[in-house]
Amino acid sequence: MALTETTCFIQIHPLDNVLVALVDLPAGFKVRFNALNFDIIAPIAAKHKFTMHDLSEGNSIFMYGVLVGKASEAIPAGHAITVDNVKHAADGYQLGERKTEWQKPDVEAFRDKTFMGFHRADGSVGTANYWIVIPLVFCENRNVEVLKEALTGKLGFKKAKSYENEVDGLIALYQTGKSIEDILQADLQHSASVAPADKLFPNIDGIKFLNHDMGCGGTRMDSDSLCGLLAGYITHPNVAGATVLSLGCQHAQISILEAEIKKRDPEFSKPLVVLEQQKLGTESRLLQEALKQTFTGLIVANQEERAPAPLSKLCIGLECGGSDGFSGISANPALGHLSDLLVTLGGSVILAEFPELCGVEQELSDRCVDIETANRFMGLMSTYNALAEATGSGFYANPSPGNIKDGLITDAIKSAGAAKKGGNSPVTAVLDYPDKVTKPGLNLLCTPGSDVESTTAEVGSGANIVLFTTGLGTPTGNPVAPVIKISTNTTLFNKMPDIIDINCGTIIEGTESIEEAGERILNYVIDVASGHVKPKSVELGQDDFIPWKRGVSL
Repeated sequence: MALTETTCFIQIHPLDNVLVALVDLPAGFKVRFNALNFDIIAPIAAKHKFTMHDLSEGNSIFMYGVLVGKASEAIPAGHAITVDNVKHAADGYQLGERKTEWQKPDVEAFRDKTFMGFHRADGSVGTANYWIVIPLVFCENRNVEVLKEALTGKLGFKKAKSYENEVDGLIALYQTGKSIEDILQADLQHSASVAPADKLFPNIDGIKFLNHDMGCGGTRMDSDSLCGLLAGYITHPNVAGATVLSLGCQHAQISILEAEIKKRDPEFSKPLVVLEQQKLGTESRLLQEALKQTFTGLIVANQEERAPAPLSKLCIGLECGGSDGFSGISANPALGHLSDLLVTLGGSVILAEFPELCGVEQELSDRCVDIETANRFMGLMSTYNALAEATGSGFYANPSPGNIKDGLITDAIKSAGAAKKGGNSPVTAVLDYPDKVTKPGLNLLCTPGSDVESTTAEVGSGANIVLFTTGLGTPTGNPVAPVIKISTNTTLFNKMPDIIDINCGTIIEGTESIEEAGERILNYVIDVASGHVKPKSVELGQDDFIPWKRGVSL
């Protein structure tokens, strides 16, 4: 789908009975679409949807060819659909026939391409080479911070403090007697970033410190899942080795972590430092042992070097956050084309955020390679939604105020657009959090719709790069996997160039097709995977890490 510059609206699917405004439409704007002729009743902002026909209360509303809502009152043709006149609705789902036939894209331009990655003993390939420091329980967070302060600067991994000069300026204003109003009106000169010191270990991309607030005091299910997630990071292809700090008495025991590591990598051979404070005694002894053993582990990890790897060794996490009304017609389908390219090449992609698959369950279930996989997907979806409803919520409550403001007024509308990231290939596996990806192709991973929790989970399952679409802008990143930000619209790309890497507003403007954008993104992914380019999230040190507390998180 390529849009011309003169297009003011679009019908996404032939079955849809609403149109999407691509630009602001004034009241009185005359819509001529197929055999329909009607006027816009009141101004409609770009990204929002408006009716093609007069709708009565209870009538169904379709987008992307699926049910996304029902009219809660009569809506005349040419009127915007809003939270005031539409309520969430989605079709039910059941076990259907397998629909795994699909049109593979032409991958000739990528067939012989490689990336320069770090080859691990288990056969996986990393796009980076990190050492990680992890607490098994929140009680060790302070000690992790002490190690961070001691190691990062001296070893050349510390990010520049680019705002210290601004604080110096504020101090000077205060000391010279300036008033509060003078200080608030002052034009602070932004200081240039200072390059970090030379790294002692040039083949290591950084030391990352993954603090969290779990490990004890919660359910055993949550602490066990935490151990699985941490094992996913320790065995991750982008991780060369790890230091683990344990208190000793917490639910998340070292033995559970070790079992989870073995489950993911039976022949695990990376450098691993595991220290228990209650066994060692003093804090000083714990930290000195951690420093010595981590330093010697870094010496070993620094021996790793990049070497060519086929694109089949890429495992891409597909994520969206701060979505808008253009997400489902620009950036998300562009990722869908990239997903199809990578699957055809033998790689893996992960589609997560199960609350944002509400309404497309039937399609995804039918695309599962076998009945067992389909039943697993439907079971996880129904169980998760039931837990949410038991707390007085449900998938229908997923859209955020920002989503709604920018045209995603029901969960089904948001979901139908979000699912486009997964492309058209068959679903080869359905994973429950925090399981590991073991099969090439399209993997569905049960996670919440929360951006950071979902990104954290995708990386824990093996994603060595994450592609993150956004229509409103978000600074999310990850400690060990490069997160590439892709804007759905050019306005955002120009507004937040410090956090956005790639613009897909070109699709809305008609200067690029979905396929062209997807291929452009894949070429950028290859550069990032090879270490030739650092996405903005890496440059800014956006190391967000939030494990999922399995209770309910939407």
